[in-house]
Amino acid sequence: MATQKLWLGELRSTAGVRLTLAVGCLVFLAAQQRKYTQLRAEMDRAERAEWRRAMMAEQQELQLYLLRKAIEDPDLAAVYSIAEAESPTQRRQFLFANALYTNALLAYRAGVVTWEELHGHLRWICTNPVFRLYWHATRHQRASLKDASDEARVGRMTDIIIRDLDEADSDEYWVVGEPPPE
Repeated sequence: MATQKLWLGELRSTAGVRLTLAVGCLVFLAAQQRKYTQLRAEMDRAERAEWRRAMMAEQQELQLYLLRKAIEDPDLAAVYSIAEAESPTQRRQFLFANALYTNALLAYRAGVVTWEELHGHLRWICTNPVFRLYWHATRHQRASLKDASDEARVGRMTDIIIRDLDEADSDEYWVVGEPPPE
């Protein structure tokens, strides 16, 4: 009888250890599964972000191609730009101003330049009187942008830069204004 009790005690002890080990393995596997799911989600987000950057680059190439065609051909320029221009030369200048601005905007969107770098680049572009005429002529096009969009935020920053340059007491454009909060 004592041997039977000893044997049953060892059996219970062994079963308890095995049960504890099995529960521990299940907990470990569940934690590993959660970690794998998190890593997979991060990887999916990174892949989507890379795909978006590639699509933006492709879109920029297409837009610059269309702008180039419009700059070269006055008949196409009349289709591409709805900004009122006084001459074919001014229309081509407006198209080029649009290309400069769009390039800066897409560089920011693609992560090539920071918000502060974009501000500095736009500050330089805004010193040009032809760009300012273009900006004024296209203000109605920007009025329909969603306030939270990148393009609307960059447009507001450009408006502020032009205002700051107009109010500045100095010709040293590179020290005028600070970038608004991103």
